[in-house]
Amino acid sequence: MFGIINFGAFVLSGILVNVAPGADTMFILGRSISQGKKSGIFSALGILGGALIHCIMAAFGLSILLAKSALAFSIVKYIGAAYLLFLGLKLLFSKKSKLDSLSSNPKSESLRKVFWSGVLTDLLNPKVALFFLAFLPQFINPAYAENAIPFLILGFTFLFTGSIWCIGVAIFAAKLSEKFRQNPKIKFWLDKVTGGLFIGLGAKLAFSKS
Repeated sequence: MFGIINFGAFVLSGILVNVAPGADTMFILGRSISQGKKSGIFSALGILGGALIHCIMAAFGLSILLAKSALAFSIVKYIGAAYLLFLGLKLLFSKKSKLDSLSSNPKSESLRKVFWSGVLTDLLNPKVALFFLAFLPQFINPAYAENAIPFLILGFTFLFTGSIWCIGVAIFAAKLSEKFRQNPKIKFWLDKVTGGLFIGLGAKLAFSKS
């Protein structure tokens, strides 16, 4: 239907891909552990928002530019790496733990920033675009290769299963670290650890190859 083949195998494969530890999962874990459940959930929603844009770009062929142009891939990659490094350094060198304002009742503006940081983190990772270009076509009839509908259906299905996993990770991690965040000193160091995690993710992205 709609040119989709082996849909059951796609759903199972998609679930396995989603639960495999990756940069997105680590980003969500970092936010959830250091800043609490709401920030974790909003970071997960941001990651999913970025993935949605990648999915739409793949469906309409825009992601092919990243696949065929080493320059375009490198530009997006280094911007993404620089953004992660910026987030990491900001947390690492902050004198006051941001948990003082986020752990109990985060302001909507702060949650918006968390959401958009998730969007940018995923959107500025060109490997996500290449993943959609490589993964989705395997479950599409070659006769429908130029049709955006099967790409969108498979992409939305993948994001649906991914949303369950990402939000679940955010809630579980925040719950697990709740008692630690109640201690101001531990909260402070959780921010530092999260900053180091973001720096590590940025460095990993910077040295990744297309």
